[in-house]
Amino acid sequence: MSNYAIILAAGKGTRMKSDLPKVLHKVAGISMLEHVFRAVSEINPSKIDTIVGHKAELVEQVLAGQSDFALQSEQLGTGHAVMMAEPALAGLEGHTLVIAGDTPLITGESLKNLVNFHVSHKNVATILTAQADNPFGYGRVIRNADGEVTKIVEQKDANDFEKQIKEINTGTYLFENKRLFEALKEINTDNAQGEYYLTDVISIFRQAGEKVGAYLLRDFEESLGVNDRIALATAEGVMRKRINEKHMVNGVTFVNPEAAYIDIDVAIGAEAVIEANVVLKGKTSIGERTVLTNGSRVVDSQIAADVVISNSDVEESIIEAGVTVGPYAHVRPGSLLKKKAHIGNFVEVKSSIVGENTKAGHLTYLGNAEVGKDVNFGAGTILANYDGKNKFTTTIGDNVFIGSNSTVIAPLTIGDRALTAAGSVITKDVESDAIAIGRARQENKNGYAIHFNHHPNKK
Repeated sequence: MSNYAIILAAGKGTRMKSDLPKVLHKVAGISMLEHVFRAVSEINPSKIDTIVGHKAELVEQVLAGQSDFALQSEQLGTGHAVMMAEPALAGLEGHTLVIAGDTPLITGESLKNLVNFHVSHKNVATILTAQADNPFGYGRVIRNADGEVTKIVEQKDANDFEKQIKEINTGTYLFENKRLFEALKEINTDNAQGEYYLTDVISIFRQAGEKVGAYLLRDFEESLGVNDRIALATAEGVMRKRINEKHMVNGVTFVNPEAAYIDIDVAIGAEAVIEANVVLKGKTSIGERTVLTNGSRVVDSQIAADVVISNSDVEESIIEAGVTVGPYAHVRPGSLLKKKAHIGNFVEVKSSIVGENTKAGHLTYLGNAEVGKDVNFGAGTILANYDGKNKFTTTIGDNVFIGSNSTVIAPLTIGDRALTAAGSVITKDVESDAIAIGRARQENKNGYAIHFNHHPNKK
């Protein structure tokens, strides 16, 4: 029998104090909505309908081509939100998962367990529940003497006895699809909030003598719904811990896992070492045995094996095996560092190819360059690529030596085995095997220094 899913993503999230729809706030690099969508996808639903409302176009962009959408123009409660999916789902045979888009910690494994429990117990509805040490604010799950669910009571509608119950409703449900939409026609707004509560369908099922069950989560943290920035930070912390533990199980060493910030889509090879205050973001991959020292930041980049990045930034670039970067280097988008290249302290590389075994040890800028292998850049080298309006390319061959404090003004080409003299400004192409000298001639005036005020022999 088919599974379907309804993701509730229409709310503004007033307590977030943000113009961004609540479900689009990020946890570990992707939006809460994407976390929920990934978990939901693990039950293999044949149809997913996402309920949108506040800034619907932004929410739809995130799941474009992956979900259908239904608009809830007025937010009149969870029951009302699910009603919006009726045109897409009503009348279909199967089971429908209803889940909030602001529950980023839920796992696909828990949702699969929920489905299995629901099907094996032949329930018309199954509630995903959790045990909360402090249940304040949550809907309470009310059971009879046989342990069957009789109803769910919201915090504002609960009496003193019901408020003591610690089994809470997580806001995730699985329903027999046809019965869900039949029962929704019977609910009303006669409650403290004046809203259509989805939970009211539970009482309707019970009154009809139908079987309602509850599946208890093993881990309460999975039930966290994010309504404000405090809960967002809590979710971030839980997710970071999960991610880091997953990598450690796979053979990655974390010197201080509490102080390493790894996004969910980052891949890290075995025997890699991650020191404290390392940030790995986006679609980054880190090769085996690579070392990232304290303070390094890598974004959307592919780093091969046996690389050492010391307290440096790498963005949208590719670094091949055996390269060393830093400390205090910046590899900017569009760069390729080939095998065993060295980018040293206070070196910036932007939109450039740096060849094998090429070295830029310190205080150098390489912009829009194509650099061959075994090139050496002296300290203070600048490849001047920008004239204030356009960017130009510098092409440097193999085995070239660029003297310290050289300024190479693009566009130009420096041939294989050429050399530039220290302090030169290079404005023309340099042939292979040539030495380029582009500096003013030095002239010494013997004895003239005595005429200056600082000279000790001046009377």
